[in-house]
Amino acid sequence: MHKLVILIEESEAWEQGEERWPDFLHNAERMPGLRRESISQVEHFLFGDKAYVKMHELFFDSRSAVEEAMSSHYGRAAGELLQRMTDGRMTLFIADHKEDEMTNIRKYQSPEPAA
Repeated sequence: MHKLVILIEESEAWEQGEERWPDFLHNAERMPGLRRESISQVEHFLFGDKAYVKMHELFFDSRSAVEEAMSSHYGRAAGELLQRMTDGRMTLFIADHKEDEMTNIRKYQSPEPAA
């Protein structure tokens, strides 16, 4: 599985453009091949060069599916709107996504030593 990750920077442009988030979602959620999404509002920024206020993850079956979705009518419309909403103050990247359940992770952990 691959995902398109959007990190939105804290900025005046975002504060003014955030009201258009539902319009962005209208387009992003209609991109072909979208399997699921995750939206996180950053509550406390701990460290880094840029303070992000929102993270949006869009999940697809493959990297090529992400690229096809981004080049679709809805993908282009979402991208153009996002650019306007943030004045370009964002980071986008495609990531190869893996997940594991804690029950499986614990199978491979060494037992804790007795106190």
